[in-house]
Amino acid sequence: MFIQTENTPNPQVLKFLPGRTVMEAGSQDFRAPEEAQASPLAAEIFGLDGVNRVFFGADFITVGKLASADWDHLKAPVLAAIMDHFTSGRPLFDGAGAASADEAVYEGEAAQVVAEIRELLDTRIRPAVARDGGDILFDRFEPDSGTVWLHMRGACAGCPSSSATLKSGVENMLKHYVPEVTRVEQTL
Repeated sequence: MFIQTENTPNPQVLKFLPGRTVMEAGSQDFRAPEEAQASPLAAEIFGLDGVNRVFFGADFITVGKLASADWDHLKAPVLAAIMDHFTSGRPLFDGAGAASADEAVYEGEAAQVVAEIRELLDTRIRPAVARDGGDILFDRFEPDSGTVWLHMRGACAGCPSSSATLKSGVENMLKHYVPEVTRVEQTL
């Protein structure tokens, strides 16, 4: 098994490409060791000194490190953990698997606006962000103010350029194609 690595715009995050599917559907962001207990692979990676975040995308894994940690020392153990996991045949998740979020139900015109927002996110924005090792997920839309709330995940979470991506890229695109959108904010 050959695992490629790629830098991301966030210098604290490295993207690992195992050459196979990681998540069949969706993505999963682990921001603490306690959250990672649902996944043997995430728990193994969090067990390495200096790791502070693990993200599973469709065909990649991004790993975040503490500023005090050095990729020169951390990269090889992460590669070993990923290789051991995939060659062992263990499942990505124990038991119930990835957590699912409760979603608000929208009706009427708001439902149409949310459908348009989700379509743009899924077809134009998320694929571009995934190339950098991250993901952006819809959280909610406030019809009264025209505000869209999004989750930045993976390499995007905490990235120095994430605010610019959110405001210059995502907000401008959504406002252009969905006139009901007046601004985009990040859910923490």
